[in-house]
Amino acid sequence: MRKSMLFFGFLLVSLGLALPGTQGKVIPRCDLVKILRQHGFEGFVGKTVADWICLVKHESSYNTKAFHNNGASRDYGIFQINSQYWCEDGKTRGSKNVCHISCSKFQDDNIEDDIQCAKKIAQEANGLSPWYGWRNNCKGKNLSSYVKGC
Repeated sequence: MRKSMLFFGFLLVSLGLALPGTQGKVIPRCDLVKILRQHGFEGFVGKTVADWICLVKHESSYNTKAFHNNGASRDYGIFQINSQYWCEDGKTRGSKNVCHISCSKFQDDNIEDDIQCAKKIAQEANGLSPWYGWRNNCKGKNLSSYVKGC
């Protein structure tokens, strides 16, 4: 019995090491601040990098593999980009796929395509109002703590 438990434990550890990407990459806050600044988010659509960091914190907790099933549609990746309008997941009826991309691309650790689509969303909406995380937690608040020390 003890040997089978040890083997089972070894198997679980091995699987965990073999599947390192299953939980996603959590991007450290200050690293994300730097990335967003490099991609021109400061002042984009009249918002600050602090607005975007607050949005990401409340939408995905900085996790590149974040996923939320809304029933009729789903939200993907660090910016929680919705399948009804912005990407194609093969499950959402009538998807507009405005960003011309598979939703699965928003769940890898390369956030370049996520950034491009998020900027497109913000540009079309003239702000961050499409994101409930931003509306409910960030809008109209002092967000300086989200970039402090970065």
